[in-house]
Amino acid sequence: MQKPSLPRGTRDFGPEQMSRRLFLLETIRQTFRRFGFQPLETPALENLSVLMGKYGEEGDQLLFKILNSGEYTNGLNEADWQAGPRKLTLKISEKGLRYDLTVPFARFVVMNRHALTMPFKRYQIQPVWRADRPQKGRYREFMQCDADVVGTDSLLCEAEIVLMLHESLRHLGIQDFTVKINNRKILTGIAEVVGAEGQEGPLAVAIDKLDKIGREKVIEELRQRGFSEGSIDRLEPMFRFPEDTPAAFQQLRSWLATSETGLKGVAELAEVWQLVEQYGLTDARMQLDVTLARGLSYYTGAIFEVKANGVQIGSISGGGRYDNLTGAFGMPGLSGVGISLGVDRIYDVMEELGLFPETGLQSTRVLVVHLEEAARKAGLPLLTRLRENNIPAEAYPDTAKVKKQLDYANAKRIPFVVLIGSEELETGLLTLKNMVSGTQEKLSAEEILRKVTAVAD
Repeated sequence: MQKPSLPRGTRDFGPEQMSRRLFLLETIRQTFRRFGFQPLETPALENLSVLMGKYGEEGDQLLFKILNSGEYTNGLNEADWQAGPRKLTLKISEKGLRYDLTVPFARFVVMNRHALTMPFKRYQIQPVWRADRPQKGRYREFMQCDADVVGTDSLLCEAEIVLMLHESLRHLGIQDFTVKINNRKILTGIAEVVGAEGQEGPLAVAIDKLDKIGREKVIEELRQRGFSEGSIDRLEPMFRFPEDTPAAFQQLRSWLATSETGLKGVAELAEVWQLVEQYGLTDARMQLDVTLARGLSYYTGAIFEVKANGVQIGSISGGGRYDNLTGAFGMPGLSGVGISLGVDRIYDVMEELGLFPETGLQSTRVLVVHLEEAARKAGLPLLTRLRENNIPAEAYPDTAKVKKQLDYANAKRIPFVVLIGSEELETGLLTLKNMVSGTQEKLSAEEILRKVTAVAD
């Protein structure tokens, strides 16, 4: 007999986990809606021509490719087999699982551009897949919550992303977090002033790993990527920026004085800070981080990353501005900016910190217990009335001892049980048991309905 198993990096979610996940997702969804974003879904499968080349070299390697159906090796010759796995894969695979939600969103915008009102604001909550090495907080299948706006280059959008991040996390109970912000133009400027003009891509990939592998290993990777010792020496200011934001901005302006692109990036970030202040965000958890790069190659302006402090989990959110993404699909000049919240990592943070509300784990609020067959005549109409009033209710389906049925209610954390037996049928008063306090009272069906509804409200 074959033992059942799951692929590494994937998980099942039982009822209790799903209740928590739905609470998390609905909290984020409501935040997105309050900021005017509309819902969207795209297929799990995308053509590899859509996905390849959008995530950088490392991202391409993490794409899950899907073998063509049928005899996918037909037409291959010896040269194809000898060409290596990367080229061979493209011969036998035309589709892949989506790596993120941003690139499929860009494809959707281009395909539906004549039907969309610009600027177009959308949110999308769906799973994505990455052929990554599984570890704590990193999975091969995971849910993303994205919010993007395209069709405007206004920095008001960046400021609203900062606000959405604060609102979403605080409504989930996560109070100690940091929204790290940088700008790709600053990274371009740094490449220019250290004498590595045009190498901002490899520079970004290397320094994006700074908090994971440390300064010395980042420097070693830069050497391997062809950066000269002089360029590496001139990168020294990057590793010792002041924590005070005004001082950091001033140091950047001085360091990047000879780079027009770099100074533009500094000016954009300064405006974002100013706009957030004008919105009146209290206790803003923002941090200017010039080492933040995010490896995705399509970012061109502001870049975001969110860390939950006090827990050993990686970033729980990331995003940025992309000016050229739709250009890859034949629609240049459409600027966009967005953020992605990693549901699975946020879940792990909330679980570690004990932030899930107990009420969010309840599904059924009332269990109707029939102590004898004739009691169903009174119990089933009550079930209907409860459900009509939006009270989740169920009946224990089998004839069983009262203790077994009450144990069932306790196991499911059902707060109320209605017991109906011969005495209840005679008097017309049903027994309502509060499973939390243990108290019981005799009430009519109408009184039970009012009482349970009042507690739910």
